[in-house]
Amino acid sequence: MTVLVTGGTGYIGSHTCVVLLENGYDVIVADDLSNSSEEALRRVERITGKTLTFYKADVCDRAALDRIFEANKIDCVIHFAGFKAVGESTQKPLEYYDNNLASTISLAKVMSEHGCKRMIFSSSATVYDGRNVPSPFSETDRTGNCTNPYGWTKFMNEQILRDWAASDPGVSVVNLRYFNPIGAHPSGLIGEDPSGIPNNLMPYISQVAVGRRDHLNIFGNDYDTPDGTGVRDYIHVMDLAEGHLKAVEYAVSHTGEEVFNLGTGTGYSVMDIVKAFEKASGIRIPYVIAERRPGDLAELYSDPVKSKKILGWEAVRGLEEMCRDTWNWQKNNPNGYEG
Repeated sequence: MTVLVTGGTGYIGSHTCVVLLENGYDVIVADDLSNSSEEALRRVERITGKTLTFYKADVCDRAALDRIFEANKIDCVIHFAGFKAVGESTQKPLEYYDNNLASTISLAKVMSEHGCKRMIFSSSATVYDGRNVPSPFSETDRTGNCTNPYGWTKFMNEQILRDWAASDPGVSVVNLRYFNPIGAHPSGLIGEDPSGIPNNLMPYISQVAVGRRDHLNIFGNDYDTPDGTGVRDYIHVMDLAEGHLKAVEYAVSHTGEEVFNLGTGTGYSVMDIVKAFEKASGIRIPYVIAERRPGDLAELYSDPVKSKKILGWEAVRGLEEMCRDTWNWQKNNPNGYEG
């Protein structure tokens, strides 16, 4: 089987390419490299000893997608490509709606024209109505009432794909709602390499550890949680990548639209992560308590039972492994893929 991975040079995409190649799939990557590096794919090939095909292409560009589908027999698409910074989405909502919705619509149209009817979509826990529904979130919980444009684009894309699947009995769509991916491949060759100031906790911590940042800002320590800091469901990126493999297998044998959480079901606080990283790295992480960020929830974690029951998938890597692999990546690549 041949799988097209859009956004495949990114953090989750590159780790998913490793898992696909190691499990015998042919992999094609389409990415415009606007927030990632082609070096990630060279390292994917080093890790696996296998080759993949890369197209530099914007997934919003239907003509470019058409050329990829004409040149290859593609059996399934994993769609990661999109803008992903929650904070930035509140500053640039039109860019987020334009890019994240247009890319999905373009992709689904081109897939339909070429008879490719299986899509795994990279959705997010931000689709849940976290202000009115308490954690843990299960797939049947209410969605919408999102706190930022990024979350709304995921919510809208799920609906677009749900309607596509309803319109054609041959279409299979799997919407995967992930929680907070951290960690890196145990080789230390690939990992999270955000451009500019990291938006997520773990890359910020690891950049403090290698001296690229002075200190960590912890946004709020007065939440109704055990230590006052926000609680999230952190999942090892390799567990997440393996969840995509299971979703591809599911899409091959099922039609219609289905949604699954990919999380551990365990919530860890910001301070839990800081302490675990300090233990894994042997380095103290200086931090400053800052004001809460607007839209942040006290707790956000998953109920992963459905994924285990139907996909046969569950997260197996713990917090210690997440921190150890993050540090292994960062200390060996202090400036990410630039060296």
